[in-house]
Amino acid sequence: MPILGLIIIGAAAGFLATRLMRIEASIPATLLIGIAGALIGGLILRALWAVMGLASGLIGAVLGAMLLLWLWQAYQRRK
Repeated sequence: MPILGLIIIGAAAGFLATRLMRIEASIPATLLIGIAGALIGGLILRALWAVMGLASGLIGAVLGAMLLLWLWQAYQRRK
C-alpha cells in the first residue's frame, strides 16, 4: 500500500483506536498515533492484504494505532 494511502487510513485509524480504547487525546496526537500505527500495521499485515484487500489496510492501521496507544499508556504510567 502506498505511503500516502497509509497516512489517510492512519488518520481514520487513530480516531477509531482512541475511541475503542477510550483515550482522550488531542487531534494532532490522535492523527500522529493513527498515522504511525497505519505505517506499522501496514508493514506487518502485507500478507493479509493479498487475501482480504482494502479492509486489511484499515484493520492493520487500527491494530497498529491501538498498539501504539497501549505502549504510550504504559510509558505514561511509569512517569
